[in-house]
Amino acid sequence: MTHIKAVIVEDSRLARNELRELIKKYPQLEVIGEAENVDDAYTLIQETRPQLLFLDINMPEKDGFELLEMLDHIPITIFTTAFDEYAIKSFEYNALDYLLKPINEKRFAQAIEKIEEKLNAQKEEPVLENRRLTGNSQIFIKDGEKCWLIKIGDISHFEIVGNYTRVFFQDEKPMLYKSLNQIEEKLPQKYFFRANRQQIINTNYIVDVVPWFNGKLKLTMANGDEIEVSRRQSYLFKDKMSL
Repeated sequence: MTHIKAVIVEDSRLARNELRELIKKYPQLEVIGEAENVDDAYTLIQETRPQLLFLDINMPEKDGFELLEMLDHIPITIFTTAFDEYAIKSFEYNALDYLLKPINEKRFAQAIEKIEEKLNAQKEEPVLENRRLTGNSQIFIKDGEKCWLIKIGDISHFEIVGNYTRVFFQDEKPMLYKSLNQIEEKLPQKYFFRANRQQIINTNYIVDVVPWFNGKLKLTMANGDEIEVSRRQSYLFKDKMSL
């Protein structure tokens, strides 16, 4: 049986107690900490590194989405919310589950099943040094009214736009309020590559490579975007890809 360390982030003491009562029925779950606001939750998660997060969306001062934006390493997250319409509107694309309050026991059991499946899938991937992300790690992006929790491996490329970074995956390209350098420090080097000063690409999404001017290369990505690899990076790219 998988042992799962969990943290509860919820401003209502009553709701925290209800969650704890539900969790007691699952010996594989261990609550290692609780927080009633985002700043305390951030500190707790950084210190304890839980695998699972039960997260209230609506809290005073900062909400649950803001907590996810603060974290580099996001645990598997189950949102708990009393706001059905708000939750559904927000999860335009996601790998999340969410539980409506008051939480139904059967629905809770389904969520735990999903969590165990996801953790078993993650076991296949080795832990990387320097706390870099893996292909199965997730990043959270909130752009306007939309939210996404995206697997790193599903992102085809990143591009600088002023102080923001545009993230390309599927047919989406939301903005993330982080610099490209900050993102690069965390990405798995196995398949992410800095093509030039503006862009980082996921080599799994390259569909074509052609020689370009002055020793450069031009890459075509799966979504049709063309990316020019700088001359210096072209040498490194050829070496990395054994071209």
